[in-house]
Amino acid sequence: MATKRVHMIDVTQKQDTERLAIAKGKIKMKPETLELIRRGEITKGDVLTLAQAAGIMAAKETPHLIPLCHPLLLTNVTVEFNLPEDGDFIEITATAKGIGKTGFEMEALVAVAIGALTIYDMCKPVDKSMVIEGIHLAKKSGGKSGVYIARN
Repeated sequence: MATKRVHMIDVTQKQDTERLAIAKGKIKMKPETLELIRRGEITKGDVLTLAQAAGIMAAKETPHLIPLCHPLLLTNVTVEFNLPEDGDFIEITATAKGIGKTGFEMEALVAVAIGALTIYDMCKPVDKSMVIEGIHLAKKSGGKSGVYIARN
């Protein structure tokens, strides 16, 4: 008898609802690297603009990257950055919205991850010690399970 090792969840009977997911993460770096980003002096170009575009594009490609994710109709994706004045990191926040039978958590998480990886790629010539950390679901709403807000 064959066993099913993986399967996509059947969402056929679920109702379409408005859904939202917010994910966060950060990339730690040397303060000098952060200052180069602020001044626009990274050789490859505008780090945050490219990371923002990469995160949005990645969210749209999530079902091609994560094998069992359902293709969803995103109605909006945003990727934003917070650069603390005296910090050594960039906080990344991605929001994914849409109407569907299942949530947009993976799209938001993928947007944060790819945004962070893009920052790493653009800055690695000056700082190979960067660390991507803390990627997590911060909030979600919609669907049968309702609202979730992370405690961290």
